[in-house]
Amino acid sequence: MKPLAKLMTIAGSALLCGLPWATSMADDAATAGVWQKHEYRFSFVGFTTTYSCDGLADKLKILLLAAGARKDAKSQPAACARGFGRADEFASAYLTFYTLATPGADQSTDAPPVSGNWRTVKFTPHTPSELAIGDCELIEQFRDHVLPMFSVRNVDDKTTCVPNQISGSYSLSFDSFAAVDPKPAERKSS
Repeated sequence: MKPLAKLMTIAGSALLCGLPWATSMADDAATAGVWQKHEYRFSFVGFTTTYSCDGLADKLKILLLAAGARKDAKSQPAACARGFGRADEFASAYLTFYTLATPGADQSTDAPPVSGNWRTVKFTPHTPSELAIGDCELIEQFRDHVLPMFSVRNVDDKTTCVPNQISGSYSLSFDSFAAVDPKPAERKSS
């Protein structure tokens, strides 16, 4: 391999590693799935980081989309005692989102099938770029309360949050069954 080609391959691999998710090489064949609607009130309880209700809602939307929720996912701040933009020990948000159910899952809906495949998702500090080390407890609670609403497999959780300290670490990766993005030629122009 020529030096320039080798450098391009390494650079391309480095770019892919920085993405919040990338298509899994083991299972990139499209399979039909059905959207399932979820509504959930996420109440954050943490010892290290305090969020405003609107800040929590913003972070949760990033996690939902990165995990494979449909692009119209909504994460709205709940009423907070301290108001918008101010840290609140009892921050919460209302989530309304759709996840793609795998074939064979309880699909009691008349919705048309959607093409999906398995994608590897990884949450670490700065992946997605909006996450920081202080989001460790948020990742734990997202894993425990929201992730079960997704079709996931191969969960690898190396999360060790230390309460009242910005220390510890988190690395949560999993394969998520998500909709296949249409190829550029298949996209309809608006």
